[in-house]
Amino acid sequence: MKEIKGIRITTNASLKNLNTYKIESSAKYLIHVETLDGLINILKYLKENKIKYFILGAGSNIVIDNFFDGAVIKLDGLKKISVNKNIVTAEAGAMMASLSSASINHNLTGLEWAINIPGTVGGSIVGNAGAYNKEIFDDLVSIKVLDESLNIKELKKDEVKHSYRHTDLKEKPWIVLEATFKLENGNKEESLKLIMDRKERRLATQPLDMPSAGSVFRNPENDHAGRLIEECGLKGKKIGGAMVSLKHANFIVNTGNATSNDVKNLIKLVHDQVKEKFGVDLVLEQEIIDWK
Repeated sequence: MKEIKGIRITTNASLKNLNTYKIESSAKYLIHVETLDGLINILKYLKENKIKYFILGAGSNIVIDNFFDGAVIKLDGLKKISVNKNIVTAEAGAMMASLSSASINHNLTGLEWAINIPGTVGGSIVGNAGAYNKEIFDDLVSIKVLDESLNIKELKKDEVKHSYRHTDLKEKPWIVLEATFKLENGNKEESLKLIMDRKERRLATQPLDMPSAGSVFRNPENDHAGRLIEECGLKGKKIGGAMVSLKHANFIVNTGNATSNDVKNLIKLVHDQVKEKFGVDLVLEQEIIDWK
């Protein structure tokens, strides 16, 4: 592949440590982007040479397939965060934890929920990530994207259709470059106390010691997916190396050697048994990525 300034390329690269399920996967090319010009130039090259590509955030909340015969692009070099009074701007490759910490350190409140989100800003915008009855669009002002013609466009929040864990960016061939937020003045000590309280609850209730991608299904209205799955007697159910967590039934964990098919088959089994027993059609919160 052509040598381009502002990017690093690895061929036949493992993706195991780039997805939170730790599923064995690989790509023909893995491209780490360090500059915006590097991103634009490599995209031009990939388009001209008809090489497929996929933008990968932190690899959380997704189930990836075994092999991608194309280029997986990581925006991990685009991670600058700037704070000006109560306006915070973050590039797409910045981690949500870094965004949350930066805002808290400037005595701003509103993004405490994001401290434990294991995703990037770009991926979180596309999927409208959230927790504790908050979502990333709550405090969002605008985003910048690279469109299909490789032009930079700025979109106000209201120009992006968004709903629970979804945006229309998922259906568009655009790449999120940065996001700007407007936050309220807060108190660093109070924010840190809130975060610590939530951390203790997470440690007590979630299987944070094993690879997973977070909650598998959305909670149905006035109920909890974990309760329904547990009532079906599925805690500890295994397919290959994938297992329904013994600690929280709405988590699937990798016990050591899970494949993408193990995870996908276990998701289907859980969904079908809950529907059969309770008539509830659980909605998948994780995204299954079948390389095309």
